[in-house]
Amino acid sequence: MRLARAQYTLGHRYYTGDGVQRYGAEGIKWWRLAAKQGHAESQHDLGQAYYDGIGIAQDYVEAVKWYRLAAEQGNAKDQHSLGVMYDSGQGVAQDLVQAHMWLSLAVSTANPYDATTPFDPKSFAETRDAVAAQMTPAQIAEAQRLAREWKPKTWEELKPE
Repeated sequence: MRLARAQYTLGHRYYTGDGVQRYGAEGIKWWRLAAKQGHAESQHDLGQAYYDGIGIAQDYVEAVKWYRLAAEQGNAKDQHSLGVMYDSGQGVAQDLVQAHMWLSLAVSTANPYDATTPFDPKSFAETRDAVAAQMTPAQIAEAQRLAREWKPKTWEELKPE
């Protein structure tokens, strides 16, 4: 994982222009290399690049793909991003139960002292509660059950063939 961390760092430098000439496509190349080794931060940043369409063509389906890989490994910001995608129907069919489940996981996983999580659990909870306001009690109960039963996966379990 040390190589993946180095690739992520190099990708970040290219993508943001930190110490090198800014070149988004080169940053994305390095993030992709790290992401394919299971590096969740790289998976998140690839998802965000696809979502924003910066340095690469905007593609919500690809954003969901990369967010999901990191979210399944227990990354709170990607659980939040995936929940928002399910709420809005961007890159996936709109599914409030899945949105609530992923947002609930983000609330329980988020660490307010972790500098890599851009939001605190309170803001994640506010997003989840806004989704819940659109749901029936039965849908909320189903989402809560799914969240209770969810277990993080290892990269070996997730790795695409």
